[in-house]
Amino acid sequence: MTLQLKHSSRQRARLPEPPDELKQKSAELVKKIRQRLQRHGQLPFSDYMQMALYTPGLGYYTSGLPKIGRGGDFVTAPEISPLFSRCLAQQVAQGLSELDAPNIIEFGAGRGTMARDLLLALDQTGQAERLQQYCILELSADLKQRQQAMLKDLPSHLADKVVWLSELPQTPMEAVVLANEVLDAMPFERLRLEPEQALRAYVQYNDEQDALEWAYQPIVEPELQRISNQLLKQLGSVSDRGYDTEVNLNLYPWLQSLHDSLKRGLVLLIDYGYNRQEYYQRARHMGTLRCHYQHLAHSDPFFYPGLQDITAHVDFTAVAENAFSAGFKIAGFTTQAHFLMSSGLMDMAHRPDDDVTEQLKLAQQIKTLTLPDEMGETFKVMALSKHLDQSLIGFEFRDLRHQL
Repeated sequence: MTLQLKHSSRQRARLPEPPDELKQKSAELVKKIRQRLQRHGQLPFSDYMQMALYTPGLGYYTSGLPKIGRGGDFVTAPEISPLFSRCLAQQVAQGLSELDAPNIIEFGAGRGTMARDLLLALDQTGQAERLQQYCILELSADLKQRQQAMLKDLPSHLADKVVWLSELPQTPMEAVVLANEVLDAMPFERLRLEPEQALRAYVQYNDEQDALEWAYQPIVEPELQRISNQLLKQLGSVSDRGYDTEVNLNLYPWLQSLHDSLKRGLVLLIDYGYNRQEYYQRARHMGTLRCHYQHLAHSDPFFYPGLQDITAHVDFTAVAENAFSAGFKIAGFTTQAHFLMSSGLMDMAHRPDDDVTEQLKLAQQIKTLTLPDEMGETFKVMALSKHLDQSLIGFEFRDLRHQL
């Protein structure tokens, strides 16, 4: 059973064409994908996404192409304003204060902007002095180089604390763990629910069209069958148009490995997403799969593989369930806006000595970070804890754990 998105051609028409050298890079990745398809016939979408994002030297996150900021494809909260990292530092400092041998582990540090601003903010509160290491777990050699360039100008007593890891520490440590926009980039399964059947999305190559395309097969995997049955029960029924959605099966193994690597600590997950009730609404029948290319969002994951990001919104109820199963306590859940407000955003924003231009610039940054139609409501913050029992400052204004 195959299906091509009818709107793919319309979407591609409005996307800018990449230069020839980047098209060639994408073609090399497609060749590798086709080699796997020749062996297997079809690939689960999660396997395709893994290759599109993480194939060494060719995948989106490993190719060395600019990703973040004006010259890239998207912008993250730490790049919008240092106020984001300064607020985050308040929560991090509270977590570190409870640890005897405090460390920080940051997953996928982008250009290193958040790490820089966070360390500078912790230095002002005195917590940086107690910090043993700031560990950056980074799989991309290119991003590691960008991070090193960003952080080399830090004062030596801060720069010396930064180390890079390729995997989680084998010996459990005390740490505050940061994962900003990490969950949305994990390879996920794409499911299609129809009135009479539940299907799993695969990727195949259409020789006649000379293009990658969707293919769907009945679900046979017990875990996906369980999840699809749960979704059908929640939705009640599915119309003839079907219901596409995403499921992240990597959550539990990732959270379990994270729990195993911590002796004591706090985990802060920041990402765009919803609780389960909001996530699986009838109106969201096309799912949340999004691709980002030169600051344009669309839903065609086969547009020049390796040159664009592929993401989906996070089901935070699933995160909470898997975190609890892994041994974590769910210590807090709120919107990004409420987290920043609880962490002192408005006090930090009060800078009467700034000129009018700077004040307007700051006001725009705060709007982007906090307004509901910007990042304020769609982005959520979840805290997980292990052997750490404290009331977290970032969730004082509004804790939404009861909605999970």
